[in-house]
Amino acid sequence: MNRLIRIGVLGVLVWLTGCGITPAQEKPTPEELKQRALQSAKIHTELAGQYYHRGQYRVAIEEAEIALKKKSDYAPAYNMLGLVYMDLLEDDRAEWNFERGLGIAPNDPDIRNNFGWFLCQRKPERMEQAIGHFMAAIRDPLYETPERTYTNAGLCVLKQKNFEQAHSYFQEALIIRPGYPLAQLGLVELDFSRGEVKKAWSAINQYLQMNPPAPASLWLAVRIARANGDANAETNYAFQLQKRFPDSREARELRAGKLSHEK
Repeated sequence: MNRLIRIGVLGVLVWLTGCGITPAQEKPTPEELKQRALQSAKIHTELAGQYYHRGQYRVAIEEAEIALKKKSDYAPAYNMLGLVYMDLLEDDRAEWNFERGLGIAPNDPDIRNNFGWFLCQRKPERMEQAIGHFMAAIRDPLYETPERTYTNAGLCVLKQKNFEQAHSYFQEALIIRPGYPLAQLGLVELDFSRGEVKKAWSAINQYLQMNPPAPASLWLAVRIARANGDANAETNYAFQLQKRFPDSREARELRAGKLSHEK
């Protein structure tokens, strides 16, 4: 499958090059060369994203680096490298790439969202800066997923037990996109963090009946079931998490025995 993807992309690149062919005596204009480089960088970055989402980090890095060879100031490629290195726990490299991307495109809402999430997860002492990046992304009128960023902000302040602000951010996400699953899951996490175990237990079961299982929801269900004293449900949700998503961060935390109230 990976080889087929690579062949497909190479075919597109060849086609793009062919479209730009001019008579032998004519050379591509600087603008044509610039557009070809941009299109090539975009294709390789999109391919890097596909590999990233499959957990094939080495190939994702290779594709992002090819993109930057085609266009050295292509900010989305730096953003992708930031995400990859974040997952690889190479925080210095992740931060460098996010900052490099913002240096090129300071108003890019996707980079601001991702850099904010990185700071939230890895640099809790810089939480104010993380929230600043989230709010900057949301203020962009062309940003396509502000509900995601509001949810990220809610999860971040929840780590600091700022329950009121977390609730506000989750509600903002649901106003923008009613029924948004990640914001709904955030509200369940909020109840659990507050110690409202019975309410959280009812909510997580309802959530799982209405949404496909995912690592975050199953991991939260495991923890709530443990707090609720339901050993059978805990075992069931833990089994699902390990069977369906064995390589997820949540499954690794389960194997490490991290079953506290905090994420």
